[in-house]
Amino acid sequence: MGETKAPRGAKTDQVNSAIEQFAGEFSVAQLELRCPGVSRDMVRRVLREQQAAGKIKCQGRGPAAKWRKRSFGED
Repeated sequence: MGETKAPRGAKTDQVNSAIEQFAGEFSVAQLELRCPGVSRDMVRRVLREQQAAGKIKCQGRGPAAKWRKRSFGED
């Protein structure tokens, strides 16, 4: 018997929902813990999409980088 696949976009929605649950800063590792079954590449892709849309901002680089949601009116 084959595995049942999640509907298209379900993992993206899962990552977006997890981002919304964070009140302050968060890391990729913390996001991965809230999204079991979602690959690191998918998490990073969603982060890039959200960043391009101006919804989140990356602070730092590398494994210690933190992300946070942007405030209304923030540059």
